[in-house]
Amino acid sequence: MLHVERPYPPLLRRQAYPASPRAREALESHINELMKLGVLRKVGHNEEVGVTTTVIITWHNDKPRMVGDLRALNTYTIPYRYQIPRIHETLTQLSKATFINSINALKGFHQNFSNTSC
Repeated sequence: MLHVERPYPPLLRRQAYPASPRAREALESHINELMKLGVLRKVGHNEEVGVTTTVIITWHNDKPRMVGDLRALNTYTIPYRYQIPRIHETLTQLSKATFINSINALKGFHQNFSNTSC
């Protein structure tokens, strides 16, 4: 769970990165799709929200993907330190499994939970 300490100074609003017309079109397409799915919503000018700049990257299959630059948010997060599992131990545990399941979350990490006390 991501925990952001409050109160914190408002995030600096940054201008959008320069983008080609093709990237701008892909960005608008992604935003419209996420708004239809209810993942994104329009915010009013008086709402205090953290806004991140977005970038379109293209994978090897020429499929555009929207990513956010969250470096400004990282300055406010409290690290949750835990030991990274050893790959050999993980693979040993999986070798005994009868079924292995893979979950594809909607467009990545939109379902991350944050602490409700924030």
